[in-house]
Amino acid sequence: MNLRLLRLAVIAVCVVGIAGMIIGSLADNNNGAVITFGLITAVSIVVLMAVAATTRALEGRASGAAAAVDEEIAADVEQRIQALVSAGADEAAVRALVGTAVRLGRGATGATGSSRGAGSR
Repeated sequence: MNLRLLRLAVIAVCVVGIAGMIIGSLADNNNGAVITFGLITAVSIVVLMAVAATTRALEGRASGAAAAVDEEIAADVEQRIQALVSAGADEAAVRALVGTAVRLGRGATGATGSSRGAGSR
């Protein structure tokens, strides 16, 4: 179930619960109905808070797993850097370029070449 749908369901339960509490208190001062509607409303809000907290925790865990380093890709990048250095490229400039590309891929600001290596123009 989508969190947005759960929020809408809880809002609906709260509206019905508040109306039920008002009607229950006006109709012969029926305390049992008022307490029942109040408890149902409170439980729905607690469930929403628990589900929202769990969803956020799971999303955080998933994004942390996605940020883990893929060793195969890292080895491939290192091999390509070594091949460029062996072909005559300046190692500091190549590593600076790779660092800038990583920052650009992560969406960091200032990744337009502010940290150029020694081999740059």
